[in-house]
Amino acid sequence: MRRSNVTALRPVAPPAVDRALPGARGAERLIGLGFRYWVSGYKSGDIDRWEDAWRIYAQALGPNAARTAVSELSAWVRAVSAAARREIEVCAGDCDGFCRDESLALSMIAACQHNTCPAMRACAFALIESSLIDEVVHHAESFAVTMRGLDQVLSPGLIVNAAAYAAASQDAAMRQ
Repeated sequence: MRRSNVTALRPVAPPAVDRALPGARGAERLIGLGFRYWVSGYKSGDIDRWEDAWRIYAQALGPNAARTAVSELSAWVRAVSAAARREIEVCAGDCDGFCRDESLALSMIAACQHNTCPAMRACAFALIESSLIDEVVHHAESFAVTMRGLDQVLSPGLIVNAAAYAAASQDAAMRQ
């Protein structure tokens, strides 16, 4: 991995934003930004993004709890990245909202935390656009349990209709 001060490695135009970040607090902010920064680090090879994730987790949870949470976050994002049939999209670090993929990721963890397995599996499928979701689901569940154990529970209102997200993605692909 490398450090980079080159902004060209970061997304220039963020994907369409679905959810507002300014109102995001607590678990939603932590999990959403953690996913964003970790995916950005994988895509760019810039460890500064991973350090951004570490910083917000350590600030919110303390260094010991953050170590466990970030380890689970890393395993989940690695599984998502490995299983995805396309590049996972995230907004730039300072973007004011969550894009489609970030919303699906948040929804996956919310569904895990609220034991809504069909919704969680549907979100996993919509996110990675592959039926090979078992590894992704396993790591999402581990991360969700870890975050719940740290009193970082997402609202069930974050669970989205993954079928609508998948259909929108297919429609967009067909128009191109």
